[in-house]
Amino acid sequence: MWAYSTKRAVRDTKTLNLQENKARAVVAGDKTARTPRFVTVRDGARELDEASLRRARRLVGLKGYVTNIDTTLMAATEIIASYHDLWHVEASFRMSKSDLAARPMFARTRDAIEAHLTIVFTALAVSREVQNRTGLSLRRFLRTLKPLRSATIDLNGVIATFPPAINTQVKTILDALEA
Repeated sequence: MWAYSTKRAVRDTKTLNLQENKARAVVAGDKTARTPRFVTVRDGARELDEASLRRARRLVGLKGYVTNIDTTLMAATEIIASYHDLWHVEASFRMSKSDLAARPMFARTRDAIEAHLTIVFTALAVSREVQNRTGLSLRRFLRTLKPLRSATIDLNGVIATFPPAINTQVKTILDALEA
């Protein structure tokens, strides 16, 4: 299936113009480069590939989507929306590798590996929920709350607990988590 986007068309047009200008400069001899897009070599001479350039201009703004999902099961707009949401999955994998320190994994047995991955994916789910509720990145969330400390002091049998000083920003975050 194909989808047209004006935003993509603007970006594609800009990119094509830059590529065409580079190709023209290479053909004219003003610029040296490995054979760029829209430049062909015929009989040892470089020339502009007008047919490829026209074809590229006709496809400006179009993006193709390939799937094995039958259109009777899922509408084309739903399939395209699903592809647009793939960046969430990619961000989650990046988060699992960096912020959640899923790797390196030093487990050897199947049970240990499954336990490690279960903990990582549970942490990922909790992290995503924190991000959704607070509107903050996990890194910003941790930086904001990490300095908070409470203290319990025992002086001659008198136990006193001192809670952390909570400013308005921290209060807003904690309130969002309680919702």
